[in-house]
Amino acid sequence: MAHNNIAVIGLSVMGSNLALNIADNGYKVAVYNRTTSVMEDMIKNNPHENIEGIAELKDLVASLVKPRKFIIMVKAGAPVDAVIDQLLEYVEEGDIIIDGGNSFFKDTQRRYDQLSEKNIHFFGVGISGGEEGARRGPAIMPGGNEQAYKEIQPILEAIAAKVNDIPCCSYTSTGGAGHYVKMVHNGIEYGDMQLISEAYKVLKHLGGFSNEELQTIFEKWNGEELESYLIEITANIFKVKDPEGHGYLVDKILDRSGQKGTGKWTTEQAVDLGIDISVISSSLDARYMSANKDERILAEKEYGRNPYKLVEDRENLIKIVKESLYAAKIISYAQGFKLLKAAATEYGWSFDYAQIAKIFRGGCIIQAKLLQNIIEAYQNNPSLDNLLLDPFFKDVIKKNQSSLRELVILAIQNSLPVTSMSSALTYLDILTTADSGANLIQAQRDYFGAHTFERTDKDGFFHYNWVGNNEK
Repeated sequence: MAHNNIAVIGLSVMGSNLALNIADNGYKVAVYNRTTSVMEDMIKNNPHENIEGIAELKDLVASLVKPRKFIIMVKAGAPVDAVIDQLLEYVEEGDIIIDGGNSFFKDTQRRYDQLSEKNIHFFGVGISGGEEGARRGPAIMPGGNEQAYKEIQPILEAIAAKVNDIPCCSYTSTGGAGHYVKMVHNGIEYGDMQLISEAYKVLKHLGGFSNEELQTIFEKWNGEELESYLIEITANIFKVKDPEGHGYLVDKILDRSGQKGTGKWTTEQAVDLGIDISVISSSLDARYMSANKDERILAEKEYGRNPYKLVEDRENLIKIVKESLYAAKIISYAQGFKLLKAAATEYGWSFDYAQIAKIFRGGCIIQAKLLQNIIEAYQNNPSLDNLLLDPFFKDVIKKNQSSLRELVILAIQNSLPVTSMSSALTYLDILTTADSGANLIQAQRDYFGAHTFERTDKDGFFHYNWVGNNEK
């Protein structure tokens, strides 16, 4: 007899924690893993009255009340398609299949279209917050059929993080929209982490601040306008002593950062849609460069890097770094939301940007105090083209841009790379400059390729015989 409310397929840490979260909220959960021993270990290590382990997929499907609901938590790509193919042997019209992994949005769109033809509802659901978020309350970004969403909405909202009792979960739009929002979230995350890293480098190398002092600085910032999850954990990192020796653990960690692909997808989308997300893309470039550790060691020796020159006024340095970080973070978020706006036009999605900002307020990596200001910006003007044109953010940027400029100059003078800070400043300068200089580029393109150009004094497209007239 059907008695389970939902099934979770794939019991890695994320899948197991999500199943436990759902069960804690009073729903009956059937769990399944291709390797049965993994399921058995999960049940043994996490006994729960609302969780039932089932070894056969056919029996799993039979245990579910209709419309049947499945959450797939397996590795993105072919494994997701394999699970869907297996489920298609048993599911019926109206059943709901959810992909809760980090899938590429175009794969999600393809699956959505294919399953829609069979009257089966497919949802790509972005889930952010890592293992702890999955267990205690993540940020959730569902995309799929809006009517069918009502069937899974109570479960998703129950397990999501809450801010002022409001779930950090909201329907985004159709098809691949949910995974697209998650992709952009991760892009903003990349930019934010790089900006914090650059603030750390400036304070450490040009201010000479110790880890104890850095911990105090970041802890203070987390009680002010920079309040965010990433600032909070950064302050916590500076507290940790090396468990295997003297000093602090952060100083023993190799400066070679990894990435799992979502940042790359974000930058590829920006190229495809013609959107400048330079803070985000520069953060990805910085990760690529960090991987070349041996080459960087050799190049530093070959070029003979000069020692960093400490700044005398350390309190002023704290001020300009704080104001620079705040301004650059705002620019990073603005670029991410600009990309969402372009995607809505390109793919026919109907995003509510204030609602998306509400999703990000809790449970996810980019949760930050400034998201409330983003919510208010889009509530005041739902068609806002760029967050930097919102009155609140415009005032903040005007106040802090001189510090950002001072920090970038100081870093350049000391050969200290601040790629994302520099990108944020350049973006601001381009955005606020009516004359871009691209008229010369258009002249060049017309000269060698007859690509035509527009004029400032009349409408239409024109071509000039540059070569012929130069020869006269």
